[in-house]
Amino acid sequence: MNPAANTLLPIFDLEPLGHNRFQGRSPDNGWTRVFGGQVIGQALYAACKTVEERQPHSLHAYFMLPGDPAIPIVYEVERLRDGGSFSTRRVLALQKDAAIFAMSASFQIAEPGYEHEMPMPVVPAPEELPDRDGMERDVLPHMPEAVRAYYRRERPIDIRPVELSRYAADAPREPKFNVWVKAAQTLPDEPALHQSVLAYASDLMLLDSSLIAHGTSVFDRRIQSASLDHAMWFHRPFRADDWLLYAQDSPSASGARGFSRGLIFDRQGHLVASVAQEGLIRPRPDRA
Repeated sequence: MNPAANTLLPIFDLEPLGHNRFQGRSPDNGWTRVFGGQVIGQALYAACKTVEERQPHSLHAYFMLPGDPAIPIVYEVERLRDGGSFSTRRVLALQKDAAIFAMSASFQIAEPGYEHEMPMPVVPAPEELPDRDGMERDVLPHMPEAVRAYYRRERPIDIRPVELSRYAADAPREPKFNVWVKAAQTLPDEPALHQSVLAYASDLMLLDSSLIAHGTSVFDRRIQSASLDHAMWFHRPFRADDWLLYAQDSPSASGARGFSRGLIFDRQGHLVASVAQEGLIRPRPDRA
């Protein structure tokens, strides 16, 4: 088993501090900054702990400062409203009393309604793609050093990209990228946890799709990149410990910002979540 698999659940073991306040910690993985998806996932899980019998259907978040993984993150949840069908929460993530992240989340009771969904792209199943050993043997030796380092990194989310060939050449391509993702360990039967884990995974590589059209990637050291905001909508129940297809595209890049979208499907082809993100993408003047 991936040694990092067992680091996922401790990320969501939030310590109650009283009065709608929780404390989260970062795994000891040697990173110099807190992974943005970790803050999204922990903030959503903190909000879920203040809502009963309702599931989150959307979140909207802004990244303000990079987090220090050596310092615990305090999540302050504000109960904005509890209505007949919906509840609204606002979450502020703080380190050293400074806000590093802010999020609003909305929750809804379960109720029936109209149903339609976009079809899932036709792509190979995860079993048809190289696993970690297969990538190490057959794929990564042909990739740039920074790409090899990223995919060799142990993480609590299993990743199987479909279009890995995009990294092997610097030619501009259609800005689309499909990747299968799932938690690397079996998760408890708690919907809020599965939603929070998917929120964590949703930030893994979405911004990178905005650079495909320009023949580069976030792994290019000449590129400065950072997530600015992140939005997510949950449409249908799912399990984050089963394979989910993350179909990404980028409709626009301008003003040193890239805009990316993602549709997340379960193995049966049901659209379970949608994601949108804008991030900073600019050439580093000192490395041009």
